[in-house]
Amino acid sequence: MNRVSWGRPASEPGGGWAVIDVETSGFRPGQARIISVAALGLDADGRVEQSVVSLLNPGVDPGPTHVHGLTSAMLEDQPQFADIVGDLVEVLRGRTLVAHNVAFDYAFLAAEAELAEAELPVDDVMCTVELARRLDLGVENLRLETLAAHWGVVQERPHDAFDDALVLTGVLESALQRARERDVWLPVHPVTRRQWPNGRVTHDELRPLKVLASRMPCAYLNPGPFVRGRPLVQGMRVALAAEVRRTHEELVERILHAGLAYSDVVDGETSLVVCNDAAPVQGKGFHARQLGVPVVSDAQFMEGVGAVARGTNMEEFTDVTVTDAQLALF
Repeated sequence: MNRVSWGRPASEPGGGWAVIDVETSGFRPGQARIISVAALGLDADGRVEQSVVSLLNPGVDPGPTHVHGLTSAMLEDQPQFADIVGDLVEVLRGRTLVAHNVAFDYAFLAAEAELAEAELPVDDVMCTVELARRLDLGVENLRLETLAAHWGVVQERPHDAFDDALVLTGVLESALQRARERDVWLPVHPVTRRQWPNGRVTHDELRPLKVLASRMPCAYLNPGPFVRGRPLVQGMRVALAAEVRRTHEELVERILHAGLAYSDVVDGETSLVVCNDAAPVQGKGFHARQLGVPVVSDAQFMEGVGAVARGTNMEEFTDVTVTDAQLALF
């Protein structure tokens, strides 16, 4: 089987984790700067193998000192990001980058790397906020301190990059164990790089999976509507209602992995809508009922998505070279 591009079973071995936390001078990458970074390189079992921990001189005002506790005087003699990026590269190499709200940390790392004219060897990322959403923890919120308290991980200095990275390492260990026990897929996502005309390579920003998936062409022909009692078929177009228990991101991962097509609209081409409300009065579930599109719960969908029938590959359909075969299509 080819490597899973979006999401992977928790039981599937990986190449290790790079747990990252950054403190910044603001919220806009490229304008605000990283003032503190901690990167812990873990093996697949969560043991720390490498680390980089450093305060950084950002060359700008450090921003909300009342939050991170770092002043200009504390940072003026510290290295710049370019001075430590080589060590950071070694921690990241071959590992999945993990952070709590990974889009934030990743965006700042990518912006700093571009300013330093360096390329980070990041191929995959995972957000522990999204992972925690999938685990049915019954907690009040998904903040790092809440998850740490839930799993008994000691947090000594909130908003200190090193302490936050250590705490996240403990949270990650417990979250991975629960994911394995419940057969939950990990939200491991690929990242993309782009090349400037001058040859320099940089990372693209992380975009929401649903936005990307809605634009992805499906490799299979749409076989039409789902029929109850029969398997899902590759190429079927699947839309997601708001009334589901699982996260949309998890469902979209499974849609893409199975060779189905994600649709952000419900129309006559939609094969199936996932909705847990038996009688929806609005939204995609309601439109499905109006159009006669089959509706299943997310539990029913997850049960069927593991055994999807092979569809008709688009290339196989269009690569018709025999004249008689062409005529037979009409």
